[in-house]
Amino acid sequence: MAQHLKLLAEDAADLEIVAAAVQDALVRVGELKFEPKARRFLVLMNRFRWEAAGEKGPFERTRAALSFEGVLGVKSRNVRHDASEALAAVLSVSFTPAAEPPGRVVTLMLAGGGEIVLEVECLDAVLLDLGEVWRTPRRPDHDQA
Repeated sequence: MAQHLKLLAEDAADLEIVAAAVQDALVRVGELKFEPKARRFLVLMNRFRWEAAGEKGPFERTRAALSFEGVLGVKSRNVRHDASEALAAVLSVSFTPAAEPPGRVVTLMLAGGGEIVLEVECLDAVLLDLGEVWRTPRRPDHDQA
């Protein structure tokens, strides 16, 4: 039985670990959700299980959720919100503290040039695996990108 990840990020070092776990996750645009009243941004994804992947496989994915709390605003670039079924791969997730605390910025970079920028009160992120794992035929290969 596969081990489910549950990771919490409260600083840039924590977020680097979360970012490594979600690299190459597949996301549908319609599963990027900003809940302004709750001040939450949620990303549902099919996460590649890097922690279980060897060079030769078997390779696996699992359903996962990445949430950010204390989100004050969201901006995006090159993300087609009118194409809810469009699929993108997560390239990176990074945290940039503002020059004037407490403002901070989380940036999600997507394959194809998409970018989502979250203005957050503080870094408060959770990655949670949601379901069973399934086999996938390929290991993401950044050398061929």
